[in-house]
Amino acid sequence: MGKNSTFWIGVVSNVVVGLSPMNENGRKLLVIEDDIDIQDVVEGFFRPRGYRVIRSDDAETSIQELKSGALKVDVVLTDLNLPLMSGLEFTRAMKASGISTPIILMTAQKGSEIAVEAIEAGAYDFIVKPIHFPQLLVSVERAIHFSRIHRENQVLKVAVKQRSSMVADGIIGRSPGFVRALDLARRVSDSAASVFIHGESGTGKEVIAKAIHAFGKRSKEPFVAINCSAIPENLLESELFGYAKGAFTGASDKKIGLFEEAEGGTLFLDEIGDLSLPLQAKLLRVLQERQIKRIGENQTRPINVRVVSATHKDLSAEVAAGRFREDLFFRLNVIPITIPPLRERREDIVPLAEFFLSKFAAVNGAAAEGFTKAALEKMLAYTWRGNVRELENKVERAVVLSTSRLIDVADLFEGDLVLAGPALNAGAGASAFAGVRASSSEEGMPLGPEGRLLKLEELTMSYIRFALERNKGAKDRTAQALGIDRKTLYKKLRDLESPQADA
Repeated sequence: MGKNSTFWIGVVSNVVVGLSPMNENGRKLLVIEDDIDIQDVVEGFFRPRGYRVIRSDDAETSIQELKSGALKVDVVLTDLNLPLMSGLEFTRAMKASGISTPIILMTAQKGSEIAVEAIEAGAYDFIVKPIHFPQLLVSVERAIHFSRIHRENQVLKVAVKQRSSMVADGIIGRSPGFVRALDLARRVSDSAASVFIHGESGTGKEVIAKAIHAFGKRSKEPFVAINCSAIPENLLESELFGYAKGAFTGASDKKIGLFEEAEGGTLFLDEIGDLSLPLQAKLLRVLQERQIKRIGENQTRPINVRVVSATHKDLSAEVAAGRFREDLFFRLNVIPITIPPLRERREDIVPLAEFFLSKFAAVNGAAAEGFTKAALEKMLAYTWRGNVRELENKVERAVVLSTSRLIDVADLFEGDLVLAGPALNAGAGASAFAGVRASSSEEGMPLGPEGRLLKLEELTMSYIRFALERNKGAKDRTAQALGIDRKTLYKKLRDLESPQADA
């Protein structure tokens, strides 16, 4: 039997009987103790109370797992006297690593000096053996409460910091193009004129539409949005205008359309360029007469709705091709607002990425707290063909899958083959892409001589040359930026130097 084993078994003998199944989703307690008997009794006490107890006798291994994110717990309970690393050394190492998980030290020493030393080292609390379990339970639960408040404060600090990057409540952006678009949205918010927003998919057209609504006098009334390309044509008319009972098979009751739902407020028609010509004619009539007629009814109903529309298409070209009514285009395009793509708003990339990271880390309870320098550089050089939506998706995936406290290049771009178009032809490293050109007809994707598609190996080798030049030949830094280990980079470089590489 281990040290103090007689005492421990005597105290908790009534607790161990009739244990309930371990709650896998409950609070997690890491117990670092080299006495197995003590591990047993601590688990026997906390397990029936909904705790998942993780046992360890090696403080050094435990801190490495905590630092890497492989191990995530709510509280650490550690003995002061451990074989390889003392409880005080463990506590100081945790604090130096920036890990905020609360630590409770336990020891048989009763002197006040050791207690003061433990608190100064960064311990949350100090428990003297023999342990009074009700007191330990209170200490553990207070530590969890403290930890939760600390995490919430960190999220609030990030939010406050990001306010400097917000041009309006909840809207992040400081690039001149985005600020101009939002300023125009603010200036037209109180008018009744129709607003037309143009921008690539994922640039934030609905964000601007909501800003127009929020800035104006209609802000207390409904904001209703519909994606015109997401609803089949035969259903879209009834969604917009509603229908009467019995208007068609299956119409067992009347339905109020979105124009009526948005009464007094704003109706946002996204991807309006996908409307069919017959529906365009009906929408034009509604905008001209400010009245709607439900399907199956003869009576008209007046509406008071601000219409904001958007599309990623070039409606002027659609009008010229006969796919969009010119009179409807002029009716919608009273006040045009253009949102630049993210690749033209480089100043917004880092603030947006940091916002998404803090958001998804808080939602998922993830360990991620920031980005490596290499990851930030890659994000700034990346093309972002999917714009803000693509950035958000990549950050969310990285936060969920990463086990490190810092998101690296591989976490964000693993498996991606799309290169950063603007970076290929500008600045250091452009010469590495001799023979590779960016074709505007292919949306900036690199092509070989005479517009041929590059083989994957050619593309890889060209990008490695580019990365090496950008990092001034520093192989370690290049490997880190590319998200690969040095051995892989050296192998690729040998391939580059082989006769076949230039064949």
